[in-house]
Parts: sequence; C-alpha cells; structure tokens
Amino acid sequence: MTRIEIIDAVDTAFADSSATKQEIITAAVQHESRDDVLALLDRLPARTFGHVRDLWDYLPDVPLGE
Repeated sequence: MTRIEIIDAVDTAFADSSATKQEIITAAVQHESRDDVLALLDRLPARTFGHVRDLWDYLPDVPLGE
C-alpha cells in the first residue's frame, strides 16, 4: 500500500475542507478500498485532519509510491 493509494481512497473526505477520522474511513469504504487500507486508517486517532497530508504524521511508514 502507498500514500497515493490512500489519497485516492480518501480524497473525497477532504473535498470541502477538513475531515474527521470517521469521514476518512467512510470515504475509503465508499471507494471500496482494500481491507488493509481500512485497517490502517482505523489506526488513526479520533480527531479532525485539516489536510490529507496531515495523515502522514500518523502513518510515517507508508511509502509514497511503489
């Protein structure tokens, strides 16, 4: 899994502004993301993220691309 895959899965959550953890997970479910992506997103803290790039503070080991 890569950051690009995660961005593709959750970009709609950030379409209007910031997104909560639940909004991020909901966007990923609607995107029909793989189970491992959903499990990774579930590890995020319960908070509001101002931008998708804020996720990387909590997912530092996810590579940019393949």
